[in-house]
Amino acid sequence: MTSLDPSPRAPQRRRRRPSRRPTFFGVVGELLITAGVLVLLFLGWQTWWNSLILSGQQTSAASSQSQKWIDDAKKVPPPSAGDSANPPVMKAPADYQPFAVIYVPRLGPDWKRTIRETVDTQKVLNSFDAGVGHYKGSQMPGEVGNFAVAGHDSGWGNTFIDLRKLHIGDHIYVQTPDGWYTYTFRNFEYVQPTAVSVVLPVPRLPDAQPIDRLMTITTCNPPFHSGERLIAYNVFQGWRPTADVPSEIAALVTANGG
Repeated sequence: MTSLDPSPRAPQRRRRRPSRRPTFFGVVGELLITAGVLVLLFLGWQTWWNSLILSGQQTSAASSQSQKWIDDAKKVPPPSAGDSANPPVMKAPADYQPFAVIYVPRLGPDWKRTIRETVDTQKVLNSFDAGVGHYKGSQMPGEVGNFAVAGHDSGWGNTFIDLRKLHIGDHIYVQTPDGWYTYTFRNFEYVQPTAVSVVLPVPRLPDAQPIDRLMTITTCNPPFHSGERLIAYNVFQGWRPTADVPSEIAALVTANGG
């Protein structure tokens, strides 16, 4: 017979694994991963959320400006007169002054932006009440020569992110206090950022004398990069007074309160 041991056995202790001390490279790696996540979150915020909010603000500001000119014209018609052969041409505005609203139906049913003088990044292109800037020294709407404007493709409202979707013959409408200037899209060109000659009175030809009324739109390309510039060339088609809203955008203008 096996005897019983009346004395209790001592509990066995589990051996603890030695804790690993953080190494220098491990800490640096974790910091880099955290920094990367923060950068991605920031880029996502700036590219999408911030741009979505800013786009709405820029659209609302353009609607208000457009409607104000229409209301003013109903009260007191603009003194300047003209026609498609000889449209009125306004004087160059002061820096940062809003002087036009641009409508491009191909870019969306509600797409519109205010144009301000100069292409200053902070005060014009990134501003909540503009988004499109006018190259200082280039011609004004309807003037013989080249009416040249610029806007971001992505970020800060994604102003011209869909510019490459233009089709030959698409209309671009530029409203000023003097009326509506209609341009027709003609062609694209892809250039280096240093190719400033595209905004000359005759694009790319510094010694040529302008005889046509042109409009040039510039933006970065491809989206989310700035390695080159996408240029959209447009030709003047006609002018009409403020009260005579182009039929293609009449419903949109009416929805603004007109």
